[in-house]
Amino acid sequence: MRPSVLAVAAVLSAGVAAISFGSIFVRLASQSAGDSGVAFSLVMSALRMLFASLFLLPAWQGLRRLKTSANPWPFALGAGAFLALHFATWITSLGLTSIAASTVLVTSTPIWMALLAWLWLGLAPNRLTLLAIGIALGGAVVVALADSGGAPAPDPPLGNLLALCGAVAAAAYLLLGREAQRRGLPIGVYIATAYTTAALLLLPLPWLLGGGYLGYPPLTYLWIALMALFPQLIGHTSLNWAMRHAHPVLVSLVALLEPVGASLLALLIFAEVPSVQVVWGGLLLLAGVGLAVLGNSSREKAAAEEGP
Repeated sequence: MRPSVLAVAAVLSAGVAAISFGSIFVRLASQSAGDSGVAFSLVMSALRMLFASLFLLPAWQGLRRLKTSANPWPFALGAGAFLALHFATWITSLGLTSIAASTVLVTSTPIWMALLAWLWLGLAPNRLTLLAIGIALGGAVVVALADSGGAPAPDPPLGNLLALCGAVAAAAYLLLGREAQRRGLPIGVYIATAYTTAALLLLPLPWLLGGGYLGYPPLTYLWIALMALFPQLIGHTSLNWAMRHAHPVLVSLVALLEPVGASLLALLIFAEVPSVQVVWGGLLLLAGVGLAVLGNSSREKAAAEEGP
């Protein structure tokens, strides 16, 4: 039975709310641990993916029903590697720049997807998408060069650069995951594979930087577990579910509300006010991302009308 418009709207709202809390939980975990260094950022990244992988253990039962002549595993494993890179760079960025700047920049993923699809797959963007890329990149430059606006940010330029790297890594993760699923890997098995791969790649890194997983207050582990439960599982699962029952363009545009929600939460919880430069650059970037989503949708519609 097809869900009602009200049900889809409720699920989308819950999904955006859940992902908006991701950066908030990162900041709360850092505060409870009294540590915002790179090693602890990697601890948060690794434990977030480890907890999410444990939550998804039942999904491995889908292997029993897996029947495909293609080989999806290199793509699923590659997606997990880029997912690890995404969280390592983005979560580290939150200790260096403002929540508003970091979430705005990491939300630019559709722009990098369009560019990577052009470079890797030869899918040239149409004029609207090219215009959107130019607008979004201009906004990204404005945000990346902005200061913290009074927020506790020790190195905004480096944090902004890491957030951009996180967006590019997320784009590669999504493209590889799309190919893994096209080759017959069920969504449950694919997500479990990607999350587990990311966890395994991230787990040794804190030790290499002199960090570790023990000795933090219990509240720190609670915030990290909530990262895995709400933004990772509830947030992303809600958006994936909505993709089946609403137009993908609508879902993509609604997802752009994440930096808005995260910025409002940062204002309420941490009294963190973004700088004027971040606000205007963020609006420009989000406008470009929205145009890119619409441009990609029109390209897909034209391709479908042309037929095989």
